[in-house]
This record gives sequence, C-alpha cells and structure tokens, in this order.
Amino acid sequence: MAELYAVIGGSGLYTLDEQFEIETARQIQTPYGSTSAELQIGDWQGHRVVFLPRHGASHQIPPHKINYRANLWALQSIGVSHIIAANAVGGIDPRYQPLALGLPDQIIDYTSNREHTFFDGESGEVEHVDFTRPYSQPLREAIMRAASKGHIDLIDGGTYGCTNGPRLETAAEIKKFRIDGCSIVGMTGMPEAALARELGLEYASIVLVVNWCAGIEDKAITMDEITKVLNQGVDTIRQLVSDTLSRIDQ
Repeated sequence: MAELYAVIGGSGLYTLDEQFEIETARQIQTPYGSTSAELQIGDWQGHRVVFLPRHGASHQIPPHKINYRANLWALQSIGVSHIIAANAVGGIDPRYQPLALGLPDQIIDYTSNREHTFFDGESGEVEHVDFTRPYSQPLREAIMRAASKGHIDLIDGGTYGCTNGPRLETAAEIKKFRIDGCSIVGMTGMPEAALARELGLEYASIVLVVNWCAGIEDKAITMDEITKVLNQGVDTIRQLVSDTLSRIDQ
C-alpha cells in the first residue's frame, strides 16, 4: 500500500495553497470526539496529501484544548502513515532566532491535564512505547535532504520544550528551560508526537521561530510581531514540505 502523508498545520498554516485540489473534506467522529477541523484530502502539486489545521479552520482552538487524540486517531483511520507537523515556537538557543526554521530531535513535556495517551486503561490495554527518540529519523533525514537540495536554511536538531499555554512564558521559566536544555519553546508539540508513536506513525516537526522567548531581549513580546514573522515564514514551510514530498516520490 502506498504511503499516505499528512500535514498538520500550526499557527499561520491553516491551508496549503491554491494548488491544493481538495477531493474530499471530512469531519471525522472518533472514539475520542471530533477532530479540530475537517480532514482535507486531495492532490497537492502532484502528491496525495491529507491536511489538518491543528487549531481549527480559523485558529479558534487554544493549544490546551486541542483534541490531539481525535486528530491522530482520525489520520490513522484513513490510512495516513507519515505526518509532517508545522509548529510555531519561541527561540532560546542563539541558533533559533526569529524566522529560523528547525527540525528538533528531542522534546521535553511541561504540559499538564492533557489527554496524552491512547493507553489510559479504559480499554483494558496498557502499552509502554519506546520514546527515546521522539521523532522519526528517516522522515527527519528526508526533510533535511529536501532543505539542502532546495537551498532552504534548516537547523538540524534541538530540544523542543512544550508548555501548556495559551499564555507566553515568564523570563524565569525560560531561564529554567534553558538550564533543562531546551532550544525552543512551543505549546503544541505534545502529546501529538507521543500519540503518533503510540499509533506507529512516522512523525516529524518543522518549527518556525516567531519570537525570542521572554527575557532574551529587554522588551515585551507582542502578537503583532509574532504575526508578522508568521506571515513571512509560512510560505517557506510550504515549500519545504512540498520539496520533501517530491524527493520521497522520486
């Protein structure tokens, strides 16, 4: 069976582009409730793709209210085997400055009170999945090759610290996260990555840095600045995902 790729769009990426020819759009009810939005299935630049906006079609769902279990279960139920996720993040490591694109290889989960596993005991089945390397290395390598071929600057590696949101972090929290080894901070990396692993899906995250984290610069963080960077960087994410799919098809 041919591999089916899904793209999960984060902040700023609520659709692919005008070349995405949607064949069907399905709101799927799952054992865990409904998905964030309709799953859009169609042809994108010659690739069969499923697209799902994580925050909903108009960014109406905050990070801690996203039904991650329904989203991942629904994607697997229609045959998705690989997921490329887009995530907006703040930068801590000097390499991860605003507008930088990165491909993290580790994650630390600081979230709480999220439905974070399919093995919650209700089904009578418990499984402890290996999560030593939380992202699919073959998929990461495919994305890195596409970036190199397309002359897109992409940082290889780094640790994603995932917080609850929707508020941004304090300067003291960012100081702690730096000590913990975090390179970037976002609000949607978990439990998405872990749920994908539980379902046996190949999963990788492309992050776009939209601001320096609290305390890195001596000024307040504004949503106007974040939105400006999102608008500048989102097309590069689209191009990188498209280039990745093209190289995989080849």
